[in-house]
Amino acid sequence: MGNVRLRFWGECALAGLAAVLAVLTAIWPDWIELLFGADPDGGDGSTEWGIVAALAVVAILFAALARFEHRRLPVPSKQY
Repeated sequence: MGNVRLRFWGECALAGLAAVLAVLTAIWPDWIELLFGADPDGGDGSTEWGIVAALAVVAILFAALARFEHRRLPVPSKQY
């Protein structure tokens, strides 16, 4: 049961990180060029939008995996 919880929280953290990076890149696309010192798309922004789309897909994927893990957790029995 401990591994399921660890996996769930890891997937939640990765989904959140990917979502934050997608929003950050959508709002401020130049952070990638400043961090790496390269401009692979020549300034037209197509690479940044591709990164936003990829990060959004990753966030959705990890959120779905976390939901799947959460649904696998055993339901505690009710004691009356």
